[in-house]
Amino acid sequence: MEKRTGIVGIVIEDFSSVERVNTILHEYRELVVARMGVPYKERGISVIALIVDGSNDEISALTGKLGRINGISVKSMITKK
Repeated sequence: MEKRTGIVGIVIEDFSSVERVNTILHEYRELVVARMGVPYKERGISVIALIVDGSNDEISALTGKLGRINGISVKSMITKK
């Protein structure tokens, strides 16, 4: 499988979902090159930015699992090659 590099943005609006998000990120830790988390207290949200490197299927599986969590928004951008 061809590996790709990309960015995954996660916005957490429901803090009861944080443990589930971290569990999934730990499960896919081999894809994560870098992670930055920013609590935005004034808005009552947290934002996580990931740099990922893996196959399209692996990255899609990660974002798909995260996207099914209530109170979480996920977007990704992946290189074409």
